[in-house]
Formats: sequence, C-alpha cells, structure tokens
Amino acid sequence: MTQAPASPKALRRRHDREIVALAVPAFGALVAEPLFVIVDSAIVGHLGTPQLAGLGVAASLLMTAVSVFVFLAYATTAAAARRVGAGDLAGAIRQGLDGIWLALILGTAVVAVTLPGAPWIIDVFGASDTASPYAITYLRISSLGIPAMLIVFAATGVLRGLHDTRTPLYVALGGFTANAALNAGLVYGAGFGIAGSAWGTVIAQYGMAAAYLVVVVRGARRHKASLRPEAAGIRASAQAGVPLLIRTLSLRAVLMIATAVAARLGDAEIAAHQIVLSLWNLMAFALDAIAIAGQAIIGRYLGAGDGEGARVACRRMVQWGMASGVVLGLLLVISRPLFVPLFSSDPTVHDTLLPALLVVALIQPVAGVVFVLDGVLMGAGDGPYLARAMLVTLAVFAPVALLVPELGGGLTALWWAMALMMTSRLATLWLRTGSGRWIVTGATR
Repeated sequence: MTQAPASPKALRRRHDREIVALAVPAFGALVAEPLFVIVDSAIVGHLGTPQLAGLGVAASLLMTAVSVFVFLAYATTAAAARRVGAGDLAGAIRQGLDGIWLALILGTAVVAVTLPGAPWIIDVFGASDTASPYAITYLRISSLGIPAMLIVFAATGVLRGLHDTRTPLYVALGGFTANAALNAGLVYGAGFGIAGSAWGTVIAQYGMAAAYLVVVVRGARRHKASLRPEAAGIRASAQAGVPLLIRTLSLRAVLMIATAVAARLGDAEIAAHQIVLSLWNLMAFALDAIAIAGQAIIGRYLGAGDGEGARVACRRMVQWGMASGVVLGLLLVISRPLFVPLFSSDPTVHDTLLPALLVVALIQPVAGVVFVLDGVLMGAGDGPYLARAMLVTLAVFAPVALLVPELGGGLTALWWAMALMMTSRLATLWLRTGSGRWIVTGATR
C-alpha cells in the first residue's frame, strides 16, 4: 500500500520546522564569531590608545584574510549534504575530512607568509609609528591560529551538511567564553599586554578546532570512514572551492569600494557609513542563517535524487527570506531612535546616517531573497555560476559607486548604489533558479 503524498500545508509545516531547527542555532554560531574581536577590543582598549589602534589594524587584516577561505564551510556543507541525501554517511564524513585536510594545508601556507611578512603588511596598511609595534605583535601571534580557524570552517561545513547546527553553536559559545577568560587572565593577570590577548585568542581557536575534530573523528570511526588524507579528495575540495573563492573576493571588493568611496565623501560620511555597515552585517547574520539551512536542505534533496523536492523547498525558503527581510527592515526603522545615539553624539553624523538607514531598511526584503538563493545554489554545488554572477554584479556596482563623489552625491547615494548591487544579485540568482539548471541530482554534482 503506497503512502499518500503530504498535503501542501503539511509540507510547508515540515519545511518550516526544518528551517527553524537549522537556522536558529546557525544564527547563534554566526553572531558568536565577531564577539571574539569585540572582547579583544574591550580588554586591549584599557591598555592604551596605541595598543587598541594596533589591534584594530591587525584584527581587520586577520579577519579579512580568513574570511576569504569561508568557501571551506560552504563547499563542504553542499558536498556532505548530497552524500547524506544519497544515504552515504561515510562518504559525507569523508568529504568533511578532505575539507579539513585542505584547511590545514591552506592555513599553514598563510602562516608561512604572515610570520615573516607582518611588518611589511602592517606598513602597507598605514598603521601609525606608535601603533605599528603592537599591530605586528598581535598579527604575528594571532596568525598562528589561522590553521585552527580554517579547520573550524571545514568542520562546521561537514556538521551543517549532516544537519547538525547545534554543535557549532555550542562550540562557538564555548570558544567565546574561553577567549574572554584567557584574554583577561593573560593581558592583566600575567601582564602580557597585547601579546596576551593574541595568545588567548589562539588558544581558544585551537580548543574549538580540537572540539570539532573529536566530533568528526568519532563520526568517521562510527561509519568506518578513513582518516588519512587522500590527494584526490583534497584536490576535489579545492576545485569546488575556487569558484566560491572568486565569489567571496568579488563580494569583498564591493564592500572595500563602498568604504573607499565613503572615505572620500568626508569624516561624517565615513563615520556614518561604518555604523550603517555594522548594522548591515548584523542583519546579514540573520539572513545568512536561513541560507545555511538552505545549503543543507537543498544538498540533501538533490543527493536523494528529489529534484522536485528541492524546488519546493527553495520556494518555501524564498518566502522565509522575504518575510525575514521585511521584519528586519521594519525593526531597523522602528528602533533607530534607540540605537543611533549609542553610536555617535555628533548631529552631523546623525543627519547623514538616517536617510542611508532608510535605504538599507527598504532593501532588506531583496537582501533576504538574495541570501536564500545564494544558499540554494551553494547547496546545489552551483559555484561556477555564483562566481560569474558576482563578477557581473561587481562590474555593475563599481562604476556607479565610483561616480557618487564625482556627481556630488552623498552617503545616501552610495547606499542606493549598494541597493543596485543587491538588485543585480537578485536578478542573476533569480534567473538561475528559475531556469532549473541548478537541479542536478546524485551523490556528486
């Protein structure tokens, strides 16, 4: 006797439960990550202004460098989820192990460049004479944690692919707590100054990596997956990551161009831009959590050979993304009288900031759909298209943004250019998902 297909209402409820179960813990883990830098800043800030300035330069460089390798999480999530859908749990864990070995190789290479090159890197980015020694110290020590940070990316990816977003949340919260305690103890208790802050963060990062490795190794032993590095698997992980690397670099270029243009507009404009960008990034965490759920869910459906199931799940997640964007936009508008004074007491900054915030609020529904479709195509392993689409978006955004100061525009005009960027992303992603070409079923793409 065949089982009757689920009703559309029951199917929506099932998708909703799964999205919430994956997205909520993912959001917690995403928010915990930037708290590392906030804790470091709060503790080091009491040492003095030069130390805080040095930390600011070094931490910014470090996070920019590490964020380039976020493809280790994205590519591993998609590959592992496909294997899960195909019923091959051993293969899913093997995909994760290949990503972890690749992370170790890449992390070691970055350390080999950063340790001797730290003085030159800090000098290129214009740190002052008083801040440079502290920046060099922090960058050199903290760079030792890069292999651990990249291992965390890859291990997080495999757990997301296995539909486990709770473990990354617990590990992130544990790492944050350990980082805060170690930094306070090493900076002030042991008297190590800014070096103590760097060492505290490195120790916390290796603790997080060790926790992930314990979980992944246990899974490998349970499902009899080999722990040894396999050249073919590592090479496949790298090949899958290259398009996502191009996508990430293009997106970073958009943000760097926007910041450079804002700096040309004046002090009030760049100050206001940094506030808007901070709020934009915070809201992006919420939307990215839904995208992470999308990566895992879509990968599983395609791995199971259920292309129609993937299409239905995509439609439901788009609805979630749009609704989340509407809610975030409304919250931004309603709460702005409360949070704007927290960032600055300068009335000029306030006047510059408020119209730009309205633009950001208006484009949140677009951003919600963009993040979801991005996650859907990542889950489908459609990295080459994502790379091409982001390059097109960069080509649309760059000339418009660079014309803002030339045409006498201000910060609001710049954020309208950012709105154009998001609309361009929406158009390219919508065309792809509408075409159905991303629906390629099987344990591998």
